[in-house]
Amino acid sequence: MNLRTKYGIPNNAVITIAGTVGVGKSTMTNGLAEALGFRTSFEKVDTNPYLDKFYKDFKSWSFHLQVYFLAERFKEQKRIFEYGGGFIQDRSIYEDTGIFAKMHHEKGTMSDTDYETYTSLFNAMVMTPYFPHPDLLIYLEGSLDHIIDRIRERGRPMEQETPIEYWEEMHERYENWINNFNACPVLRLDIREYDLVKDAGSIEPIIERIAYFIEQTRMLKN
Repeated sequence: MNLRTKYGIPNNAVITIAGTVGVGKSTMTNGLAEALGFRTSFEKVDTNPYLDKFYKDFKSWSFHLQVYFLAERFKEQKRIFEYGGGFIQDRSIYEDTGIFAKMHHEKGTMSDTDYETYTSLFNAMVMTPYFPHPDLLIYLEGSLDHIIDRIRERGRPMEQETPIEYWEEMHERYENWINNFNACPVLRLDIREYDLVKDAGSIEPIIERIAYFIEQTRMLKN
């Protein structure tokens, strides 16, 4: 008996993974997909026409970049639900507006007009009864020190060159965002309580908690 059947997780469930850089979103996405027999949905970076321009000039391209991300994530979310669910999704559509677009606006790299246009578009597309929200958002959280240690361990050059102050700010922004998030049910997981790389079996207690959350949510809806 596989874990999806054992814990009664619906075949059409859609679970989204969220959290700041270094918490292990991709590892969790792949681990859950393999254990549940679900498909994965990852962000497409290589085909983004604005990314290089954005890194050279935040102020000129932040609006274009965020609108592109919004459109791509919306299309992917629609594709997942048209397919009939059964997906684990790396990164949520909600982080773009709640963290990144908001950050650019506050830092002055997105104008008031562009930010108002972007948030209006986001709300029209996503924050309506017609948008298919995930069954569950799993938020991976940990202390700033632990996350920075993980970033150093994986050794990606661009991340190694990023000032500590940036990670501090992102950690704070993510915590503020999730504390006020209510678009769909949230399961918070402390990254110190499991290690999917060294212990693949640590996925089962997580799946048990996922099953409980989804069941409770569906009972409330009925």
